[in-house]
Formats: sequence, structure tokens, C-alpha cells
Amino acid sequence: MDHHTTEPGPPTTRRRFVATIVAAGSLAAAGGTSTRSFAQAGAHVDEADEQAVALGYKNDTAKVDAKKYPKHAATQRCSNCSFWQGKADDAWAGCAMFGRKHVANGAWCQVWAKVPGAS
Repeated sequence: MDHHTTEPGPPTTRRRFVATIVAAGSLAAAGGTSTRSFAQAGAHVDEADEQAVALGYKNDTAKVDAKKYPKHAATQRCSNCSFWQGKADDAWAGCAMFGRKHVANGAWCQVWAKVPGAS
């Protein structure tokens, strides 16, 4: 049975999301670096990068397309996401979704997840 379809689907499928998480984890494990050195040594994510486009990444949460991402809220930003690997006031920091690349403090992508226990 063929599970592939030619119909357009959501920008990121569950399979792509899981693959992204696995790839990010593999990069972290292969590098053998701590979270802090990850946050200190990455290039900035370009919104035009294939992975950034797939995840709907924007450097500014205020510029997210509300029609395309109806679950987005203006209060969601990388610095208050559980994948953020820096201090809350860092301008740029590592992100588990982007390997060694840095994301902007006020950025957003569709895998944003509330930090456990945050209000």
C-alpha cells in the first residue's frame, strides 16, 4: 500500500518533524559539545534556509503569517521556547531544531513549545 500522496499537505509533516529532531540530536551527540558551547558557536539561521522554511521560521515573531500559522501567538518567541539553548536575554542562541545554528531571541517557528512549568 502506497502511503505517499501528491496532494499538498501541511508545511511540516510529522515524519519531517521527527526527522528534524533526530538530526538535531545526532548533531549534538556527534559534536560532543555542551549546550553552552553550542550557544556560543553557531551561524545565524537564514529564513530562506530549507529547514527554516519547512519549520516556518521567522526572525521576528511579529512577522509570522497568521493565516498560514493560526496557532501562533505574538507572545511565542524563541527565547521562551523549550528548545532555546541560551539565557532569556541572549540576542541569539542555539536551538535544538537547528543544530549548531543560532536563532534570534524574538524569532518563532511552528515547533515552538512552552517551557514546562512556565506561566
